[in-house]
Amino acid sequence: MFPLHREREQPIFSTRAHVFQIDPATKRNWIPASKHAVTVSFFYDANRHAYRIISVGGTKAIINSTISHNMTFTKTSQKFGQWADSRANTVYGLGFATEQQLHQFAERFKEVREAARLAREKSQDKIELNTAALSIAAPQFSQDLCDELQSPPVMCVNGPEDKLFRSQSADITLSSEKERIKKMLSEGSICEMNLESELFTLQDSNAKLVAALHEANANVEQWKKQLAAYQDETERLRDQVADLEVHGSQGPSDMLKDELTQSLEELENLLKAKDEEIRILQSKKSNFHELEQEREEAIHRLQELEMRNVDLERRVQNAEQNLASALEDRERAENEVQRVVQILDVKIFDLNDLRQSLVKLISK
Repeated sequence: MFPLHREREQPIFSTRAHVFQIDPATKRNWIPASKHAVTVSFFYDANRHAYRIISVGGTKAIINSTISHNMTFTKTSQKFGQWADSRANTVYGLGFATEQQLHQFAERFKEVREAARLAREKSQDKIELNTAALSIAAPQFSQDLCDELQSPPVMCVNGPEDKLFRSQSADITLSSEKERIKKMLSEGSICEMNLESELFTLQDSNAKLVAALHEANANVEQWKKQLAAYQDETERLRDQVADLEVHGSQGPSDMLKDELTQSLEELENLLKAKDEEIRILQSKKSNFHELEQEREEAIHRLQELEMRNVDLERRVQNAEQNLASALEDRERAENEVQRVVQILDVKIFDLNDLRQSLVKLISK
């Protein structure tokens, strides 16, 4: 039967995805319907004016879902979506390779659902027109039949009209009951879909938390490595300070002071040059506003130079602090060496006493 439907239906959109179905026992877990990604297509049946989603795995139809106007496709994650089929009494899930494929499928689902709604409205309009025509033609036909039989017109007309009115009332009652049942089924499917979406949202949040925990553990390891690298760098700087103290003819603090003095002299010379430029500009310019603007620019430059001076002083202070800490480390190292030397002297003295005692014992 499925191939016959395929002969009269035409595919309008196709994509590839992993297909899942909800577990009918628990209504919570997903059961894979395909081992790998399969083709999922939208088909249009021109004879019945119906749209279906069909997917075939081998010789078996994995998905055979007729789209109705009350179906909704819900995106539960970046690459996963689902919809409920009340006719098949199941929920289908599709896992896509990319977020773009999921977006394309969702947009096409909306278009097909809207087309199914329009087709349903058209079919209902046709049924209502046919019903109205029959309701108009039936009394007229009974009227003619009664005239031919020469029966009283009131009795002949009222009888069929009363039966037609009762049949129409029964049809209206049945249709309203069907609509109420459909509404209840759609509301139940919507609630089920909402619960499923909340479940997948919680699963995604759990996965994100686990990923964040792994990332935090990786960051801890990275911080440990950085700490070890900083300790190695500190040792290297201490060695450099020791080398400078041993080989340098002039102390590091004196060198830094000389550099600071030279920088200050350069700044003073630069300030004097700027003052000279200001005086030259004041003598050349006659416009007060231009002079005021240039003076403000010069003041701004002076402020920048002062900031540079403060930064240099701060750097010198930091260098002196680093030097002081290096000297303290050196003094501690020297004290440690002296303590070790003293211990060695004591040990050597003890060994000499022991040697003399052994010589005396041997001579006896």
